[in-house]
Amino acid sequence: MDLFDKVRKNRGALGQYSDEAHGYFMFPKLTGEIGPRMNFMGKPMLNWSLNNYIGLANHPEVRRVDGESAMKWGLAYPMGARMMSGNSDQHDLLEKQLSEFVGKEDTVLLNFGYQGIVSIIDSLLDRKDVVVYDEQSHACIIDGLRMHLGKRFVYKHNDIESCEKQLQRAEKLAEETGGGIMVITEGVFGMSGMVGCLDKIVALKSKYNFRLLVDDAHGFGTMGKTGAGTGEFLGIQEGIDVYFSTFAKSMASIGAFVSTTKEVATYLRYNMRSQIFAKTVPMPLVEGAIKRLELLRTRPELKDNLWKIVNTLQSGLKARGFNIGATQSPVTPVFLSGSVGEATQLVVDLRENYHIFCSIVVYPVVPKGVIMLRLIPTAVHTLEDVEETLNAFEKVAEKLKIGAYSNEVASMAV
Repeated sequence: MDLFDKVRKNRGALGQYSDEAHGYFMFPKLTGEIGPRMNFMGKPMLNWSLNNYIGLANHPEVRRVDGESAMKWGLAYPMGARMMSGNSDQHDLLEKQLSEFVGKEDTVLLNFGYQGIVSIIDSLLDRKDVVVYDEQSHACIIDGLRMHLGKRFVYKHNDIESCEKQLQRAEKLAEETGGGIMVITEGVFGMSGMVGCLDKIVALKSKYNFRLLVDDAHGFGTMGKTGAGTGEFLGIQEGIDVYFSTFAKSMASIGAFVSTTKEVATYLRYNMRSQIFAKTVPMPLVEGAIKRLELLRTRPELKDNLWKIVNTLQSGLKARGFNIGATQSPVTPVFLSGSVGEATQLVVDLRENYHIFCSIVVYPVVPKGVIMLRLIPTAVHTLEDVEETLNAFEKVAEKLKIGAYSNEVASMAV
């Protein structure tokens, strides 16, 4: 059999829709200045689909530093992997400032979040070690665990009783192998917006010997009094042994970091293959991240405005009878009932007639018969944006209820 035969026969759960969906439902192109109002296929849209939580993507101070740094250094400097020739004082400074902000001893800067956490898991665990992880962990965690040669146990989503049961199994096995135990979960789950039960997991440390790795991509910058993350929000930051986050959300950039003890950070610096054998973070991104972190620390009004929009949007949706699940974060899912065909027609209606752009999630990401619209509020949205969206959602929900979107194939007005 030719290797590519399987590609022709099975394009994957999402790829099977590529002919109809590409460019509209998947891989859409939003143009114009990053913000709540952008263009899609030549039409202005009220946009709820950017991870620009505190509005730094187009902040004038950020744009100035990004531009000045690019002019000064170019996009290549420093050249090479960081261990060999790609280090700088600015890289070290950013790590120091991140450590202080999240309350950890040391930090390692990562060139990308996805491959970074894969490499963290790969570096810290060997075949003797046992992993306990949440079943709804992000794909980057799952891919990291695929590289783990030891045993792993999965617990029901955010279910502390299930977590403890798996810890009991892990403890017995670790006694046999002579390895350690790592629990892996998320601070904020990016689809549902639910906050991970980190406080309850940390409490289990009084009964079991394990280390806790938290992916706080959606919590960093949004959660907690200062924005230091979900651990701060729950009052258990010190109980997180390995704290990971990305710059792709609140920082509106590229890159990531992991904060932990000095000993573990040093080990990771010298053992993470995705960093040792890959180019360092370019200087404009480093200096841009320093500026972004400064604004995050010194401009609390940015986060305050984010939460004003979040609270108004979420309370408005609930008041109109919408199911937004158990979100405790800015991530705002809206759950509806309907087929994939109805979902596509609803989204076309939202975009073409109400000029609302948000992400759509359907089976197999959610169960059959469920439509999830995912809204990402930001600090640069307005209360008028919220009201416009609530009115539009109310109208399309009523259309869905009376069967207006019941045709099997979406009639895309594009």
